[in-house]
Amino acid sequence: MYAVVGCNKCNTMWLLTDPRDAKTATCPRCGKRHQTKKLKRFFKSEDRAAAQEARAALLAKKHGDSAAFADVAHTAELERQAENAGVSDREYLEGAGLNVDEIESAGEQGTGSKSRDELVREAIDRAGDDRPTETEVVAYAVDRGVPREAAEKLLDRLVRSGEATESGGRYRLL
Repeated sequence: MYAVVGCNKCNTMWLLTDPRDAKTATCPRCGKRHQTKKLKRFFKSEDRAAAQEARAALLAKKHGDSAAFADVAHTAELERQAENAGVSDREYLEGAGLNVDEIESAGEQGTGSKSRDELVREAIDRAGDDRPTETEVVAYAVDRGVPREAAEKLLDRLVRSGEATESGGRYRLL
């Protein structure tokens, strides 16, 4: 069940989904917490679309726009129209003078760049059964653009968080 309810502090109306299940509800505008049993219900329905339409009609009436609201299509239809309005991404990019095919191709290829964390993990994992030393892990990461200090901190963080282990100066991922 859906109910159109209102806040007694800021007069906002919103949809409450199955008000029988929750003991409290929070106003989406002002944040006031209400007991659901004490909230004024302006409309109740089993149909979400009907509740949305009722809320829209109540808001139009509240703002003196009932006549204009009567001339507008159902809110569900307005949502569909809004989704189809405007220009597509392709039209927008072409209008800005960009080559959309090149952009799509670059996106498909990706940059291949990895995060610092991923590079440190890769440095530990790449050795397989030969567990690398801290020097080897840091050197691998530094060769791929990770600052030395950052690589050392990331390695330490992986061990402290339990994602990697160090034994005898050698590391492995868990």
